[in-house]
Amino acid sequence: MQRTYELKTDQTLETIKVLESRGIDRMAVILRHSERDFTDNPSHEPFMGLTDHGKSFAFDMGRNLPKKFKPRLFSSFFGRCIETAYLIDKGYSLEHGTLLDHNQTHELLAPFYIKDIEQAVTKVRKLGTRDFIRTWFDRKIDESVIILPEDTADMVCSHMVDRLKALDQNEMAVCVSHDWNLFPIKEFKMGLK
Repeated sequence: MQRTYELKTDQTLETIKVLESRGIDRMAVILRHSERDFTDNPSHEPFMGLTDHGKSFAFDMGRNLPKKFKPRLFSSFFGRCIETAYLIDKGYSLEHGTLLDHNQTHELLAPFYIKDIEQAVTKVRKLGTRDFIRTWFDRKIDESVIILPEDTADMVCSHMVDRLKALDQNEMAVCVSHDWNLFPIKEFKMGLK
């Protein structure tokens, strides 16, 4: 299955640089895993790794992070998120000659909001991904299948605030997650459909 991936690395790095120029001395960043392979088999979904391009994007992201902010890495427990965090670590370490602490996985960076995976997959297949997400956001899917999107946004944002509070000066929490974790934040916290 061929899918396209819209790279946002430059925008992310530019935002980090703008915040640094404004005197911010620590930050928490949440981002989607890098470009990944796809499958038509939902049971393989947690195990899909990065494409070669995705590996390069993640490594280069790490190389281009400002030296001022030592990353502390967190990720979903899905392989593609762990792999993205690992390659960000290796890029940063190579570029800046420093070793980072190991990535820490966390449930709130994974698809914790899905309560009934079988029903969710059935609905995604029936509706398609975009319509499933819109239906979720319009609160037309029972909470026994997937929790409310506002609650999802609140929980992920709370996790990010906790990561930020635990940082020392000149540290950055880099949290590698999934686009489905980012979409509720965009719509319900930032007002972006």
